[in-house]
Amino acid sequence: MTVGIGLAGLGRIGRVHARNLRGGCGEARLACVYDANTAAAQAVAAEFEVPWVATYAELLDRCDAVAIATPTATHAPLTIEAAAAGTPVFCEKPLSQDRDAALAAVEACDVAGVALQIGFHRRFDPDWVAAAQRIHAGELGQVQLFRTSLRDMDPPNPEFLAHSGGFFADVTVHDFDMARWLAGEVVEVSAHGISADPEFAAVGELDTAVVVLRFASGALGVVDNARAAGYGYECSTEVMGTLATARIDAPRGPEWRTPGQVAHGTPRDFAQRFPLAYAEELDAFARCVRDGTEPLVTGRDAVAAFDLAAAAAESQRTGRPVAVEPAGVGAG
Repeated sequence: MTVGIGLAGLGRIGRVHARNLRGGCGEARLACVYDANTAAAQAVAAEFEVPWVATYAELLDRCDAVAIATPTATHAPLTIEAAAAGTPVFCEKPLSQDRDAALAAVEACDVAGVALQIGFHRRFDPDWVAAAQRIHAGELGQVQLFRTSLRDMDPPNPEFLAHSGGFFADVTVHDFDMARWLAGEVVEVSAHGISADPEFAAVGELDTAVVVLRFASGALGVVDNARAAGYGYECSTEVMGTLATARIDAPRGPEWRTPGQVAHGTPRDFAQRFPLAYAEELDAFARCVRDGTEPLVTGRDAVAAFDLAAAAAESQRTGRPVAVEPAGVGAG
């Protein structure tokens, strides 16, 4: 039996979820759509041949579970409203730009006994999953170095930056979640960033950053991010251990060889790089709803990644390393 998911928010990532729920998932289906922009809701409903509703409350009434892909400021309130209605929640990252609000949303779901899964999609990509399984099985040995890169091809629209939550909360948060998943808890963060693009500098936003991590195990980590690398979308990770090294790179596609040159394609954006991950995270959520199991990536993981993003922002601002509580989700 497929789980009927109501989709709230029909922007760029919302439409990715709509396509997957309409035809890319095996255990989840698109039950209904909602957006504060009624015209957008009507258009998507017509495109995917599903009902639309005018209010979020109506959406909750017409689905088994809800996927929240609305603007970040609404994530926590909508999660709390869903929990009160007894509706399991899949929520895009970040859960909130305010730590107390994020914790309130987690608590609301705990009290209501409903699942809360966060949209850290890399945890569901086949390449990362295969590497994580072998790392957690001990095949890598003791982790010594964690390294990851996330680089967008093109910069976001300037109006997006005003409500993005800042570079580390918007971009690096995925890498912080990867770091905790693959290498363990982080105890210290040191971050450095620049604004090479004048448009970013004009609004006080970073476009490129490097973050150095110290793990509770003693391992080191390096994260590099760029909002506009130009050549394509890159998302890669390497974990070096005492017995082996795991490396995950972007799918390259076929090579084209000519005299003196070898070329291959690169993804243009996250949707091209992670089609399987975006479908699987929704199917995994549907299994949690159906079977009553714990999500792989929870609200508390979202808070932990938020804490690391906040520490990185403080480090970049002050020029000093910032210590982090290892559990990541302790009392504020």
